[in-house]
Amino acid sequence: MTDLWRLPAAYRAPLIKSKLVSARDAASGALARLDQVNHQINAVIDHRPEDVLQQADAIDARLARGEDPGPLAGVPVTIKVNVDQTGYATTNGLNLQKDAIASAHNPVVNNFVKAGAVLLGRTNTPAVSYRWFTSNLIHGHTKNPRDPGITPGGSSGGAGSATAAGIGHIGHGTDIAGSVRYPAYACGIHGLRPTVGRIPAFNTCLPERPIGPQISAVSGPLARTINDVRIALAAMSARDVRDIWWMPVPLEGPDLPKRVTLCVNPDGLNPVPEVVAALRDAAKRLEVAGWTVDEIKDTPPMQEAALLQTRLWLGDGYEAQLAAAEKVGDPGALACLRGVSDKVHPFDLSQTLARRAALTRQWLTFMEQHPLLLMPVSGMLPFADQLDRKDEESFKQVWHAQLTQIAIPFFGLPGLTVSTGMVGRVPVGVQLVGQRFREDMCLAAGEAIEAGGTPPSPIDPVAA
Repeated sequence: MTDLWRLPAAYRAPLIKSKLVSARDAASGALARLDQVNHQINAVIDHRPEDVLQQADAIDARLARGEDPGPLAGVPVTIKVNVDQTGYATTNGLNLQKDAIASAHNPVVNNFVKAGAVLLGRTNTPAVSYRWFTSNLIHGHTKNPRDPGITPGGSSGGAGSATAAGIGHIGHGTDIAGSVRYPAYACGIHGLRPTVGRIPAFNTCLPERPIGPQISAVSGPLARTINDVRIALAAMSARDVRDIWWMPVPLEGPDLPKRVTLCVNPDGLNPVPEVVAALRDAAKRLEVAGWTVDEIKDTPPMQEAALLQTRLWLGDGYEAQLAAAEKVGDPGALACLRGVSDKVHPFDLSQTLARRAALTRQWLTFMEQHPLLLMPVSGMLPFADQLDRKDEESFKQVWHAQLTQIAIPFFGLPGLTVSTGMVGRVPVGVQLVGQRFREDMCLAAGEAIEAGGTPPSPIDPVAA
């Protein structure tokens, strides 16, 4: 059987578990696809074919013994280079981290292994995972396979690019301000930032941030189908005692009405007409599928939440971060840190956390009445690549457009990007935001939207 890399993970794992296809043959096909296209997009920056085949052989051996290797049996997945994978460097896009070799898997990586996945390769990220663009001085520049003139997103741009191009079925990403949701949007696939506490995470090679789950980079999956996002979420969410914030909450919650609230212009985002059209199209798809869609003019505050999230993310230790970026000399990291200097000062942790509690209460109360929101992923279509480095005005334009990307994590809510179509060679999509730990509702609505059509994937990378 050829071109297994084209199949969803939901189809591939049963083929391997039923022994219609060996895990080794499937892994060999995944490696061949990587070799075929990765040189055009630079999405995977480290992979070891011998290691990949050994993992696959272990899956086949378990099947030969009559054991169940797990729900992702033999499914190739990629791992973002900012989380620990045993024997690999956790560079996070930094030369300073090139020798930070992990001695143990991050919990989410361990959960993939326990689910039977084959770890195919490490995907690129901007330096320190700061940006919605993916380039750095150690691993180079990642391209969008749909159009090299636009960003593949960031910071999980390698994961988005790889998954869209058929390198692996599921891409691991992390999201602190859109780093899963935005690469999915830019690459024309789907991506979920789950609720804080849903997926365990812990690194030994990179220092933990000191102020807890408010700013933690939550791991989440990118995939070409909503069902694969769901399957990946289940695998990634298994308990790991190392994460003190992990919560044992069921993946399926109580029944809720099939009702979505549309907000086209949350808190002055002012999205471009193509984004508005995508939202209204998604609303029609939901109605066709039997969902009730209400519309509101605005949400509770997001601009203030985005500002405070930026302070929690970059304001704590800002001077040290800037000094490190200047030492490394990464132009993207410097553009990010210098560009937000007016946003992060003055930094008062106690005051910021107190205000966070007040705004989050307001949002949680609001979402009791509107348990599922349909809103923009970004105020713009995917950016021209490296737009944030062009000039000061372009940097401000980028940050304003990403309002929902930055604000939603401030409240600890789940957000799902659903890709819905193309505007020329540029993808467009929408975002579903749910109540805490109600990823299931986001996914259910996401499938209804997906049924109306998505960009074709996987794809061969497009030349400039």
